[in-house]
Order: sequence, then structure tokens, then C-alpha cells
Amino acid sequence: MSGSRASRDVLGRGLRVLGQAIRDEPRLFTIGVVGSSLFGLLIIANSYVVGGVIGNVVVPAFAGKHATAGTLALVAAAFLGISLLRVASIFGRRLGAGYMQFRLQARYRRAVTRRYLSLPPSWHQTHATGTLLSNANSDVEAAFVPIAPLPFAVGTIVMVVAAVISLFVTDWVLAMVGVALFPGLFGLNVVYSRHMSPRQIRAQQLRAKVSAVAHESFDGALVVKTMGREEDESRRFAVFVTELRDALISVGRLRGLFDPVMDSLPSVGTLAVLLLGAWRLQSGAISVSELVTVSFLFTVLAFPVRAIGWVVAELPRSVAGWDRVQAVLSSTGDLHYGTKKLEVSGAATMAFDNIDFRYGDGPLVLNDVTFTIPAGKTVALVGPTGSGKSTIAALAVRLVDPADGTISLDGTALPDLTEASLARTAALVPQIPFVFDDTVRGNVTLDREGIGDEDAWRALRLAQAERFIEKLPQGLATAVGERGTSLSGGQRQRITLARALAGRPRLLVLDDATSAVDPRVEAAILASLRSRDAGASILVVAYRRATIALADEVIYLEQGKVVATGTHADLLATNQGYADLVTAYEKAEQERVEA
Repeated sequence: MSGSRASRDVLGRGLRVLGQAIRDEPRLFTIGVVGSSLFGLLIIANSYVVGGVIGNVVVPAFAGKHATAGTLALVAAAFLGISLLRVASIFGRRLGAGYMQFRLQARYRRAVTRRYLSLPPSWHQTHATGTLLSNANSDVEAAFVPIAPLPFAVGTIVMVVAAVISLFVTDWVLAMVGVALFPGLFGLNVVYSRHMSPRQIRAQQLRAKVSAVAHESFDGALVVKTMGREEDESRRFAVFVTELRDALISVGRLRGLFDPVMDSLPSVGTLAVLLLGAWRLQSGAISVSELVTVSFLFTVLAFPVRAIGWVVAELPRSVAGWDRVQAVLSSTGDLHYGTKKLEVSGAATMAFDNIDFRYGDGPLVLNDVTFTIPAGKTVALVGPTGSGKSTIAALAVRLVDPADGTISLDGTALPDLTEASLARTAALVPQIPFVFDDTVRGNVTLDREGIGDEDAWRALRLAQAERFIEKLPQGLATAVGERGTSLSGGQRQRITLARALAGRPRLLVLDDATSAVDPRVEAAILASLRSRDAGASILVVAYRRATIALADEVIYLEQGKVVATGTHADLLATNQGYADLVTAYEKAEQERVEA
């Protein structure tokens, strides 16, 4: 695509973005345009008042004719009235434009965030967190940057049309200067847009890249520090920061060249008007008042006309931001939910029936997996690394859907359930606990309706976290810091477990959720979860032999297939692969404890 065609495409797409913004906020846009149009018309009116005062009051005064007090009062009232109206028009213009811009940014930030939350984990796994932050922040901001000057620019067009008409009414010769000047100003803006477009797009892309690299470095600070890679990370970050700096300098250099030229054109027009006007004045074709009116009009046109340039200048950046925002809003891969609800109480029954699963276009991770978790029972998933245990845990709470087969809760397929019903019925406690920068109470209850302090303490008691919470300075009201920095790994795991239990799920899925606690605490946790007070069926990804032995049934996986099922004792006696793996787990745990 040629440069001119690309710039026309950017201009057209940019205007479509502005059109969408106007459709989203028509009332605020109307307020801004009315204010701006009034401002432009008042500029023209002010020029005629200035011309009239100079021609009918000032010039006669130099000739020895004194103006009356009434005339001076009328002049003062005219200037004061125009000034007050201009203040009101500026207020309306800025109020409409400002509210419009910030409301649009807030609306699309909410839309992007809602879309993030609705998209499945598989989508998030292919998008860097820093890029997602950039989409919700700087890209949304960039998409609506032209909104601030847009009503001013529309009002300026109204002003230019009115100015040209008034110029022809005043004197057609001087009007030709305006006819030549205004197309020149618009043409200059188009040329500027063509050269600015690729620079703005590249700068916006680099902003997202810098954000992604920075987030990755900060998120991996522990690895960076322990591996002594601070200088390498700094150099990696510096590469992209330098590229962004150079891109922004390129934008600023072009803008620095463009702005003075835009400022000079109206001055050239004013000079041409004075030269032609002096000749027309000598020939008697125009009066002093008309010459001053036209000259003054040209001197005040520069600033309003610049608004058009501001809109055109920001369109490339707006298009780049809008495209990145739309890429999120139009993303596919949603998990669609049904309308059925599970109103029964007590532990739930879950069944996996001939389940196949693969990530993307990769090979099968699970192949024809079939098993049942009976109501009120504890089932342990055991298998070597990569056998599909965590994938089964994710499927059980429908973070992902299988490629083939059916997963059901109490006989109802998961896709047929409402999202709220599934969330109330099944809860997952993941391998890596996540604690919010909030109080213990906030982390356990998550402000869920119907979950109070009594429920929080019950959940903490089941998770064997009650004792250490009671010792905290403010108990449930204790702030735990970002990602729970004030807590140990085992404490974070128990708070995460309590969060799941607070909702009284009928099925609890534990994906190695107690790996950071010692075996005695883990045994106590599992014992409490198997009690009547917990009231849930349990699917646990287990590694420790003591944990596995507590399960009512064990499912042994190898390479994504169910190899054997039975009690722990039965599998030890009948399956050598299972026996070897559990023994290896036990030896590794013993070595860890001794170390």
C-alpha cells in the first residue's frame, strides 16, 4: 500500500472512530459543538465591533471629533457583552468536550476489563499481561485523544464558513485572500497527517511493548534478583525505551516543524489583507472600518483553525489505539453458559465421560478419560508430570471445555448450567495461591453476598488457618499486602483454601493446593474437609503418600490416560508404575524434610 493510500485509509478510519464516539455520546458532543460554534461566530462579531469602533470612533477622534459618553458606554457594553458570551461558549465547549472524552475513556476501559474477565484462561495465556494493561489504559486513552479538540474543530468549520461569507459581503477582493488561505490550511493538515501517521502508530505500538517488558521484569523480580540478572534486564528494557524515545522524538520533530508553519499562514494572510486593503482604501472601494474588520479577523483565525490540525494530527494515534482496543473487544473463545440451575444441597457428584482435550492445535493432553467422583467422597488424581492432572482440575470447574466428551454435575452437563450456579457448586483451589492486596476478611469473603464473618471463621477453621489469623494484629481486619507479602507460602495457601470454602461449594477441586504446608497440617486440613461440616465432594491432585492414602479412591494417570483406579492399597499391590511413582514422591518428601 502506498503512503498516500495508507494515509487516506488512516484518515477515513479515524473519522469512523470519531463517528462512533459521537454516536456513543451525542448529547455531550452537541453541547460542545454549540459552544464552539457560538465561540466562532462571536470571534467574527468581535471583528466587526472592533472595525466599527476604529472606523466610527477612533478615526473621528483623531480628526478632532469627540465621542459622546453614550457612544463610549455603548462600545464598552458591546465588548463586555461579547466577552461574557465568549466565556459562556468556552465553558460549554470545554464542558462538552471534556465530559465526552472522559466518559468514553471510562466506558471503554470498563468494556475492555469486562472482556478480559469473560475470556477464558486459554486466551490470557497467549497475551502478555503488560500488553493487556496497555490495552486498558494507554490504548483506550489514545483512541479518544482527538475528542478533546473535536467540538472545537467542528465549530471552527462553522466559523470559517461564516467568515468567508462575511468576507464576500464586505469586499470580494479581500475575500479571495481567505479563499486562498483556508484551503492552504486544510491542505497543510492533510500533508501533516500523512507524514505523522506511521510515526504515531509506531509510537503507540512501542508504548505497549515497553509496558509488557516492564511488567514482566517487575513480575519476575525474584528471579531477576536471585539470578543476578539486574543489568541484563536493565539493558533489555533500555532497548525498547530507547526505541520509544526515538519514536516520540520523531513525532515531536515533525510537530515542531508543523506548528510554526500553521501559525505563520494567518499572519501571511493578514499581511496580504493589509497590502490589498490599503490599495482598496485609497481607491475608495472599502472603508477604514471594513479594512480593520477583515485584518482583525485574520489575526484571530490562527488559534481556532489550529483545532482542525489537532484533530487530524491525533487521528493516526487514535486509529492505532482503537484497533488495539477492538482486538480485545472482538476476541473469540468465550465459554457459553446455559440456563439450568442446581438447587439441591449436599455434596455433588461429578462424572467425566470419554473426555479428550488438547491445547490449541497441539496433541491430545487427555485421551478418553472417564471416571466419577461420588457424592461426599474424596478422589485423588495421581500421575507423573505432564499426565494431565491440572488439566482435569481446570476442566472440572470449566475454566476450559473438552474437545470431546461430557463433564456433568449431578447429571447436568457443565455447559448447560448458568455461570452463577456452577460457581456456587464447584470451587477450585489452584497450585499457586493468589492473595489480593486487601484484608484477610476481604480475601476470604470477596464481598460475596451472604458471606459474613461467621462464614469466614468457619472456612478458616476448616483450612487450619484460624490459629494464625487470631494472632495477627487485627485478626480478620489485618491487611496482608500485595499478593500477601506479609504471609508465608503455607499461610497464603490456607487463606486461598478458606476463600473457596467460604462459599460452601458442593465440589472442591484441590490442585496440589497444600504443597507449602507441612504434612501434619495437610493431614489436618484433609481430615476437616472430609468432615460433615465441609459437606463437599473432593477431587485432589495429590503427591504426598499420606494425602493419597486418605482418599476414598485413587485415579492413576499416565500420558493423559486413566491407567488404573482403586484404593491406594489396591494400586500399590497391583500397579508397579503407581507404586514406583508414590515411592519416589515419598523419598523426595523425606529428603526435603531432612534438608
